[in-house]
Amino acid sequence: MEEEDDTVKEGLMASPREIFSISGPIHLTSIDWNNSYHRTSVASCLVQAVYTLERDRQQNRIGLKSQAHHWWEFFNFTLAETLIDQSDGSIYGAVFQYKLFSYNYHNTPYSKTPPLHVIAFRGTIMKPHSRSRDLRLDLRCVRDCLHDSTRFVHAIEVIKTAVAKNGNASVWLAGHSLGAGMALLAGKIMTRSGFPLECYLFNPPFSSIPIEKLVKSEKIKHGVRFAGSLVKAGVAIAVKGRHHHNKGQEDDSFMKLASWIPYLYVNPLDPICSEYIGYFNHRNKMFEIGAGKIERIATRNSLRSLLTGGGGGGSSCSDSSSEPLHLLPSAYMTINTSKSPDFKRAHGIHQWWDPMFTGEYVLHQFNQ
Repeated sequence: MEEEDDTVKEGLMASPREIFSISGPIHLTSIDWNNSYHRTSVASCLVQAVYTLERDRQQNRIGLKSQAHHWWEFFNFTLAETLIDQSDGSIYGAVFQYKLFSYNYHNTPYSKTPPLHVIAFRGTIMKPHSRSRDLRLDLRCVRDCLHDSTRFVHAIEVIKTAVAKNGNASVWLAGHSLGAGMALLAGKIMTRSGFPLECYLFNPPFSSIPIEKLVKSEKIKHGVRFAGSLVKAGVAIAVKGRHHHNKGQEDDSFMKLASWIPYLYVNPLDPICSEYIGYFNHRNKMFEIGAGKIERIATRNSLRSLLTGGGGGGSSCSDSSSEPLHLLPSAYMTINTSKSPDFKRAHGIHQWWDPMFTGEYVLHQFNQ
């Protein structure tokens, strides 16, 4: 879950990819908040701002040498709060506040309003000052135990404070890679608490085998996933028993997420996030072939959590915060259909504001 990091020697000038005037979307001089590309560009640039804040800190770039502020000031945001990891002192996130307070947030029924606050989280930075802590959190992400890390506990408190003060409609979450995992987990927790947030998730980690990337044949992919669904559904019924499945859906934590539709940004050449494509496509395929009943059970469960007793889609464990991140009923998915030359580009944040971007846009909604 590595950021597209610079190739400049440690301690010297900033990488061109950290300099907004070189790598940022400088063509976006006026933001149309109804335009999805504009919203995507703002959200992804604010995530890049967090990456650059931490790199400024690591390289002691202050004053005129600092680069981070350009990434938010261009879009009329201010830095309201910097989020620091207690373990290593690194900057892992930030709260950005929109400067145009005169904007009418109440009388725009047919148009999207800008967020009052955007809370953004960076991914892994493979540099000595942050690498060790970030990689430990990457491992937590894979093991579905990010929820009890000190970084996430701090982040969710910041989010709850912002929502309590301003309301959930004016708060956005955004993150890349590990940061997308944090934003996704926080978004699920807030939605289950009755406060759904607009959420922009760039290259979010999928904690399972990346079949989409590893297997080329569509028939084999479907066969593997079909068998997986049968096994998961069977184990779920055996483990949870009749009582669970007769309780009704009002207590099912998976179904509490059904109306929440986060924005997912994935690249099919990125093994960290590409399996989201297969996850949703397979679910649609199962309904098409008449196996919807099986998939309704399978899609809300993880085989690993069923067998180990961890959080599943119907678990009550810490509001199901220990469940696999990828268990999602619905999503707006943007798939980058450009041919990324290597993993760094396929997994990088810069692709999402590229003016030459070509993509596929799919709305996935769970059929109850």
